[in-house]
Amino acid sequence: MSELLIPLEQYLASGLHIGTQQKTKDMEEYIFRVRADGLYVLDIRKTNDKIAAVAKFLAKYDADDILAVATRQYGQAPVKKFGEMIGCKTIPGRFIPGTLTNPNYSKFIEPKVILVTDPRSDSQAIIESKQNGIPIVALCDSENLISLVDLLIPVNNKGRKSIALVYWLLTREILRIKGIIGEDEELDVDSSDFTLKF
Repeated sequence: MSELLIPLEQYLASGLHIGTQQKTKDMEEYIFRVRADGLYVLDIRKTNDKIAAVAKFLAKYDADDILAVATRQYGQAPVKKFGEMIGCKTIPGRFIPGTLTNPNYSKFIEPKVILVTDPRSDSQAIIESKQNGIPIVALCDSENLISLVDLLIPVNNKGRKSIALVYWLLTREILRIKGIIGEDEELDVDSSDFTLKF
């Protein structure tokens, strides 16, 4: 059993483990149980371990070669903050077709790895990444299909707090691995700074 990156209570408070009422065969291994109301509950330990694995994987890349994408509203603030803190490229909001495939497009970019917040709403980014052989990391909920995803974090990718917590943890772990902050050092912002402010 690996150690949790943060106390269990913190994970639970963010609702990171609360999935949807649908599940795909792809995501079965990450489901811990089904609640009485029919919601699938994700396995926090598996989520924790995947966050650590994804941070290790992303830390191998220059920050400038990473692209984080979030079409959905709740993912946009966390993605922006993640980009600011680790120095990667971000597309919060609409992903324009051709961004990764049309060199004539003024905002054309060539990342070496892409991180998407929801495979369903970020499907255009996934399609274009696949065409270019770009590895795809995705936050996946109980009902997501993962056939096009190379590495995933099983998580509630609809919740404001849960998305913020995942991006905050990825930021902290990547900065620790790269030696930008100390091994036990905390970020000078907490996960609430990654949420959408109303």
